[in-house]
Amino acid sequence: MSKIQNIAVLTSGGDAPGMNACIRAVARAAIYHNIGVFGVVDGFNGLVENRMKALSYDEVSNIIQRGGTILGTARSENFKLPEFRKRAYQNLKDRNIGALVIIGGDGSFKGGQVFSHEHNIPVIGIPGTIDNDINGTDYTIGFDTALNTIIDAIDKIRDTASSHHRLFLVEVMGNNSGILALNAAAASGAEEVFMPERKEDLDEFEEKVRRALIAKKSSIVVVAEGDALGGAKELLTELKSRGVESDRMRIAILGHMQRGGAPTFLDRLQSTRLGEAAVVALLKGEQNIMVGIANGNVVKVDLDDAQTKSIPKNMQYLKLIRKLSVY
Repeated sequence: MSKIQNIAVLTSGGDAPGMNACIRAVARAAIYHNIGVFGVVDGFNGLVENRMKALSYDEVSNIIQRGGTILGTARSENFKLPEFRKRAYQNLKDRNIGALVIIGGDGSFKGGQVFSHEHNIPVIGIPGTIDNDINGTDYTIGFDTALNTIIDAIDKIRDTASSHHRLFLVEVMGNNSGILALNAAAASGAEEVFMPERKEDLDEFEEKVRRALIAKKSSIVVVAEGDALGGAKELLTELKSRGVESDRMRIAILGHMQRGGAPTFLDRLQSTRLGEAAVVALLKGEQNIMVGIANGNVVKVDLDDAQTKSIPKNMQYLKLIRKLSVY
């Protein structure tokens, strides 16, 4: 493969803390190897609309600690159509850009893979999603920060739950994955967790709730937004329909605060490792792979295999949660 003169980097899908640290690593690693680097504004939309900017050493200074993404992110319907992907390729060609680094989730990887096959341009994926639901990697950018945000929020909710002897149903993000909910529940000392991958015994849960309310104890139940019932509001409605005392039950939907904030140590470090690894992979002539983290090491996974995890790792956490729940 001829030497790449320039590369482009974009962020796609939902933003995640650590994306800026990754952009910085990609840019500075490219500069170190005498490769030009362009940042694509607003994901695949920026490719189609020719919105790119050169990233200098100074351009990516002082961003490692910032949440969100300095490049912006958006979902692109146009990029799903071949005529717009052809336009995107021409925009890259006009700038002599010979490779693309995509920081995002499995949907972003699928788009990049189609683009690569159509126009023979190397693509490297970096997993960036708070959901941590990508096959082939133990870690995705933003997962650790989101977990810490959730746990901090639950700690605060527990204070008022204890004061008023209430049960709180805390809804967390995760799309159709319960990985975020499962890990947050285990680490926050929650009494129960609801997630899309399991159909819970509502009769058993009802009895558990009744016992907690009768004993006037506070309880935290973590509910994934993609749960079979629909989320925390729907679970509360179900409990009310069963005649469970409702004036001591509350819901807390954490929402988009889970995406924000300065990245944690882990998200800064791993994002930096993955950004540098993506550039090195391109220099070695590799393409259509995702760089991830497995057992603490940087690994490479074919983009065909870097799809959504069907079952969360650490399902043993569920047994742990229930074993340590008093009620």
